[in-house]
Amino acid sequence: MRFAISDMPVPMAYATHRIIRDCNEAFADLFERKRDEIIDRSFARLYPRVSDFVRIGEMWGVHLSGSRRYYDERIMKTAGGRRFWCAVNGRSRTPDNPFAEAIYCFQPMIRPVDDGQSILSERRRQILSMVSQGKTNVEIALELALSKRTIEAHRARVMRKVGVRNTAELIVWFSKQPPLSNDARWEDGAASPGRVPFLV
Repeated sequence: MRFAISDMPVPMAYATHRIIRDCNEAFADLFERKRDEIIDRSFARLYPRVSDFVRIGEMWGVHLSGSRRYYDERIMKTAGGRRFWCAVNGRSRTPDNPFAEAIYCFQPMIRPVDDGQSILSERRRQILSMVSQGKTNVEIALELALSKRTIEAHRARVMRKVGVRNTAELIVWFSKQPPLSNDARWEDGAASPGRVPFLV
């Protein structure tokens, strides 16, 4: 039995070349927008900055190419300007041209967003997110187009800043940060931070 995107209980969007062609109400609600404000518009307007849109696109372009799915965690932005962490699963129907036709599943995460006063820079938050996914320094370096030594240096500085002794403690610290607010949770309480199975 097949379901349309509109039937899905989680935020989903279908896009061609990173232009949203269809989405469900759950997706529109997540970004505090109406569907007609999103359809046939670029994903770029849902990011805090255009540079974030470009960076994520470069990363996904590399990892979706020749494959069918990819996952990451990133900060997105609502119409009102509220930023939030979101886990994103993506699947391409055209592995040789991954952005030509793809579908995405979004899950808001209970994780604090830096307001500019955090001890962690944006790059270090990104690396820490990947560390919490179990990725190695080499894997993170490849995804971010940085050297392994740079990733190691960032991790070491973060560990000193938050006062942890090893990677396990670092992951625990990151995963147990206080929640953003109740509106960052699923209304039915069914979701939990981390990976979600891709539905389509």
